[in-house]
Amino acid sequence: MKSRKTAVMVISFFALAALIAGLYLFWGPFPAVEQEKGHSQGQSAPASDQDQGAATVVPHTAINGAENGQAVMEAQPEAANIEIPESGQRYIGVQTVAAEKKSLVRTIRTVGRFEYDERKIVTVNTRIEGWIERLKVNYTGRYVKKGEVLAEIYSPELVAAQQEYLNILKWSRRDTAPSSDQNDGSLGRMLALDAEAMRQAARQRLMFWDITEAQLKKIEESGTPLRTLAVFSPVSGYALAKSALQGMKVQAGERLFDLVDTSTVWLLADVYEQDIALVGVGQKAEISTLALPGRVFASVVEYVSPVLAGETRTAKIRFTLPNKGGQLKPQMFADVGLKVNLGSRLVVPDAAIISTGVRQLVYVDKGEGYFEPREVRVGLKAEGLSEIIAGLAAGEKVASAATFLIDSEARLKGVVK
Repeated sequence: MKSRKTAVMVISFFALAALIAGLYLFWGPFPAVEQEKGHSQGQSAPASDQDQGAATVVPHTAINGAENGQAVMEAQPEAANIEIPESGQRYIGVQTVAAEKKSLVRTIRTVGRFEYDERKIVTVNTRIEGWIERLKVNYTGRYVKKGEVLAEIYSPELVAAQQEYLNILKWSRRDTAPSSDQNDGSLGRMLALDAEAMRQAARQRLMFWDITEAQLKKIEESGTPLRTLAVFSPVSGYALAKSALQGMKVQAGERLFDLVDTSTVWLLADVYEQDIALVGVGQKAEISTLALPGRVFASVVEYVSPVLAGETRTAKIRFTLPNKGGQLKPQMFADVGLKVNLGSRLVVPDAAIISTGVRQLVYVDKGEGYFEPREVRVGLKAEGLSEIIAGLAAGEKVASAATFLIDSEARLKGVVK
């Protein structure tokens, strides 16, 4: 009898436990469901004191309609804002600036080297075969004036041509003498015309050999040929190269001297690939050199190379500078500053741009401590400013200081990925 009562009590205990478990499973989930519904209808649990002091992610929301007298809020697809209280902004040094249109002037700085003006390099040679009997300019670098004798060449062929000219000259003078006989006069005129034609041909031949008018006049007046042919300098300048030696035999067309006029010099400078599109003929530049401290030369670009150097990724540009007194010497280095007017463009400070390597971001100040990350397209850069091609309008304020701290907080909160 006692054992039966014990069994009934055990059965009653398990039945009561099962009833309690069933009631818990049946009634327990409802409070969570109500809380979930409250969140979906725009209700939120109060934040703790610690959460209220930190940066807060606030999604963009909009009111779509009303249900049971309550506004229904739905999340929009735009990027979320990040909240940084004003006290926090002051602490980390946040500054903002408005995007605005400005006239930009970009200065391209490069280095150049002075070279000879190739248009003023001349080669002196001879058109006859002979021997250098006298060498007047006997070392490289010697300064010569235009018309100065560089060398004297003896040529047997040239002496024979002069003697032939003198003989024709004597014959032409004899045949032009007047005659009393009419027939003899007609024949004399014909011979005189032939003699004059031969004289002109012989004279032209000597001139083709670089004998000057003054030398021809001297030959005609003296009646004797010149022993040597003088080679004159065609320009005033320096002997850049000299292959002539005293007593050496020269052939027709052989180069004797290279002369250069240094009254003007070239400056060749390198411009990098990313800047070459901004440089054109007529572009103004300021040039300075360490050899002449304090002096600035103004010049313009007169040539832009159509070829890019594969090793340095640069293109050559050229300037021509006057060189009065020869102060600018070839192979000197010079600093070049090219000022390029970029016109009016929408710009923000460079510090406002966050570059991820794939895209560029700015943080737009939406007011009341909220910042919106926004992707932009960046164009040219100059004077510490970056051009905004797309993504930002004039007048919108962006963070220009402590931008990296704002970006770090946005990434920690998951606003930017």
